[in-house]
Amino acid sequence: MLTPLSLTPSFGFGDRLGLATPGHIAAVRGTGLAPVFAQQSVRENTRTGRTPQQVMDDARRAVEAAGWDAPWGADADHLKTVDDLPPFVSAGYTLFTIDPGEHVDNAASGYSLPVLQEKARGLEWETLEGRYLQSTSEGPWGQFNQESLLRAAVKYGRAIAHTATLHHRLRTMKDEFDFEVSVDETDAPTTPLEHYFIASELIQAGVHFTSLAPRFIGSFEKGVDYIGNLAALDAEMGRHASVTKHFGTYKISLHSGSDKFSVYPLLLKHWGSRLHIKTAGTSYLEALRTLAVTEPALFERIWALGLERYPEDRATYHVSADPGKVPSGLSFPDLLDDFHAREILHVTFGSALMRFGSEIKSAIAKHMDRYNTNLQVHFRKHLKLLK
Repeated sequence: MLTPLSLTPSFGFGDRLGLATPGHIAAVRGTGLAPVFAQQSVRENTRTGRTPQQVMDDARRAVEAAGWDAPWGADADHLKTVDDLPPFVSAGYTLFTIDPGEHVDNAASGYSLPVLQEKARGLEWETLEGRYLQSTSEGPWGQFNQESLLRAAVKYGRAIAHTATLHHRLRTMKDEFDFEVSVDETDAPTTPLEHYFIASELIQAGVHFTSLAPRFIGSFEKGVDYIGNLAALDAEMGRHASVTKHFGTYKISLHSGSDKFSVYPLLLKHWGSRLHIKTAGTSYLEALRTLAVTEPALFERIWALGLERYPEDRATYHVSADPGKVPSGLSFPDLLDDFHAREILHVTFGSALMRFGSEIKSAIAKHMDRYNTNLQVHFRKHLKLLK
């Protein structure tokens, strides 16, 4: 049953080919996690050449064929403008993830006080002072003073206002839906105190959000495990979790959740069942793993194109792969286990599908049993860490 999932623990399975849902269903059965089978962003739709309706239709067909009768969701991911909403509403999506990152001022932490005060013009400063500077008690997330409040307001104030605009517009178009706010694709991490500010201001603005994706410390790059100090992340997540517990109305959302095996135990430790995780490119990589064994000539062309296109295609992603660091002599399947090769193949998916899309889909369709097995094995590595 396609429905909003609310605060149920959930897991997003992005599917860039429209062929992965059977493997996703096999992996998620019996886990207790509510799946999001249709999940694609405007950026991904542009690069794959698919429409929101096509993504939904592919997921529905697989759900019906598998006899899946439990709740499942559909995520209109990383929406940035009011104009992004209509095709996802028309297609029946149940989760709308708003990405106001273009309105976040990533440089706010470095501004001098006079610059902050100038940039805060237009904000309702007296109201903010009344909300955040009157209390003398300090929460686990910290305590505002005038400067830290200025920085939070300048950094996130316009993003919050933009999010509220999209939320209020969506409420005129659809009665029931889940709503997520994502500030994870920004340069500057979200501090726990800023997390508190964002959640509080969204609530003050009448935004009913189901989940929130902050930008955690360290690097959550595409298709690889966490890069950074896990002990520091553990401590920081504890403070973020105190914010979600304080409000008690939403769950934490982890984007770029593919292959973050070292982070999953921390999510479970700090949020328990109050979590949502998104994956996308890792399903595409499992398709390439399938081709590396069954259609090596096609995989070789995809890999060569990835090396050619990586310098340009990486521009819209936070990745650090270096083609020069891919070990020589790796077999095609082993490329899928190398950090640098995985990221190169991951972020060049749009170029690969534009050039070889029909060949890739046709080849995977011939080898669906192997693809489904690869997906099931790979995702069970993820899902078993969330029990």
